[in-house]
Order: sequence, then structure tokens, then C-alpha cells
Amino acid sequence: MTAYPVIATDLAAAIGHTPLLRLRQASEQTGCEILAKLESANPGGSIKDRTALGLLLDAERRGALRPGGTIVEGTAGNTGIGLALIGASRGYRTIITMPQTQSREKIDALRVTGAEVRLVPAVPYANPDHYAHQARRLAEAMNAADPGSAWFADQFDNTANRDFHEATTGVEIWEQTGGRVDGFVCATGTGGTLAGVGRALKLLKPMVTIALADPAGSALASYINTGELKAEGGSISEGIGSSRVTANFAGAPVDLAWSIPDTESVPWVHALMHDEGINAGGSSGVNVAGAVRLARALGPGHTIVTVIADAGTRYQAKLFNPGFLRDKGLPVPEWLERAFPG
Repeated sequence: MTAYPVIATDLAAAIGHTPLLRLRQASEQTGCEILAKLESANPGGSIKDRTALGLLLDAERRGALRPGGTIVEGTAGNTGIGLALIGASRGYRTIITMPQTQSREKIDALRVTGAEVRLVPAVPYANPDHYAHQARRLAEAMNAADPGSAWFADQFDNTANRDFHEATTGVEIWEQTGGRVDGFVCATGTGGTLAGVGRALKLLKPMVTIALADPAGSALASYINTGELKAEGGSISEGIGSSRVTANFAGAPVDLAWSIPDTESVPWVHALMHDEGINAGGSSGVNVAGAVRLARALGPGHTIVTVIADAGTRYQAKLFNPGFLRDKGLPVPEWLERAFPG
């Protein structure tokens, strides 16, 4: 008799419990076991499905979102996709404010969910027209006109984000490795994943090393290493990095931090796709580069865990576009040149 998997009762029940996948090349290069949580396997295609679910469940518990209400969020894309999909499955509508600089693939993916997408200029967080501030003002205006009609998810400073990763992502990593985890590393935008997983693993194994892989242009590696928020350079990676310490990131138990240039991270995106069949986005390249650095810092024989946050095809016009890569001074592998000649 054929055994079938348990049937998920709704979309929320299908989020999480993602595979832990051994990264062959990174493991062979370092003599460590480098493993990645395949978060692109979530229904919405990214780790932000977890963030969206954690925020939404907390809002429902607190009565902050009434039945049939409107979810409002400012996002670079993936959290919005998660909120819109889960929201649709639970009877909510969704309005997203989003920087107009984000990939066309993510903008289109959001619109396909049925969310109302409002593209706004990409400005620093200190600017009152930053996409997160615009989302907050929109929710406040909607609630002023119709009290309780809107809920601002606030992924950056709503610590239900961090708490959900602590209760789910971190615990899953511990269970999947049988407690044999020596280090965890990933990039951060809101801070939820790194802080949540870090808290969970430190509680279970205080000697575990938690590390930040920060894209160039972000100030967080400098903050961890020097106490000063100082950014240098830039990156083509989307949805990660920050110029401030969010409520989710504050107090994160980070032991090591590196600033990862695109010249180091983007080749990992290409190698994962071509040599291991792993469809990974730009932040995942930063994560794997960070895992390799952590493995070399700890030495051979250790087990390092990181995250495949989403799929590279969500950024195809950048990551897999030879012309774009050349314009940015980034290496273009021969197989990609052959795939897209001219």
C-alpha cells in the first residue's frame, strides 16, 4: 500500500519544515559539512513565508487584524509575497509599498498574488518617504477612516518576526542536524532569521558560533565589529543589508561578521545552479560565501548551516544576464555566455 504524506489543511500548514541540503562544493572546499535550509521550497518561494506567517498569526492572536481586513506592509518583495498569499488564503486583502528599484520578477510576482502594489522611490530609511514609513502612514490613514480596517505588519521592528524564527527555523535546524551544528551564518535585512535562529541555537548549545554575512553597502558588519554603523561599497543583492539596527536585530547573539563583496557571492549563485542544480538568489550567494568563511574560521570537521533564502530566477534579469553582470564588473561563467549569446 502506498504511503502518502500528511495533507496540509491550508497554506499556512505548508510553510516550514523545509529540507536541509548538503552543499557539495562548499563542503569539499573547506573540509566541513556545509548545509543549507532550502527555504525556497516554501509555498511562496522564500524564507519570508515564515516571517509573514509569524507576523500574521501574532496579529490574529492580538486581535490587531479583523476578519476581512487589509494587510499593509512595506517590503522589498518576498515578505509581501508571503503576506499576500497567506492573506488570500485567510480572507484578507493586501497593499504593498515597494521600492521601484526591485527586480521586475518580484514586482510581477506580487501583482500575480492579487496584492495592490504601490511602487515608491528608493530612499534611505531616514527619509520620511521610505517605503516602510509610507506603509505605516497608509495603515494609519485607513484606520483613521475605518478603525480596525488595516494592520501594518512592520516586519523590521515587529519582533514576532524574530520570535517565529526562534520557535520554528532554529528548532528545525537543531532537530535536522541531531544537535550536531557548530555554526550558523546568514545575511540579514529585518534581522528576524539571524536573531531568531541564533537565539534558538545558543539556548540549546551555548558554544555554537553565530555569524553575519553582510553584503557590501550594508552597515551591519561594521556595527558588529566596531560598534559603528558604517557602510562601504554596494551590492546587487536585494532584500538584505541595513543602515540601522532594527528591533529584530537588536541583541542578536552574533559572534562574527564579514562584509561580502559581489565578486565573492555571485559566483556561488552560478556554481550552485550549474554544478549542483540549486536555484539560489543573490542573498543565498552571500550566505554560502559566509558559510565558507565561517568554515575556514572554525577549521575542518565542523558542521555549518546557512540558508537558501529564495530562487535565483526571481532575479533572472540581473543574476543570469551576462550584459548586466559585465556592466557591474562581475564574472560571467562560460556556460551562461553560451546560454545567452550576444
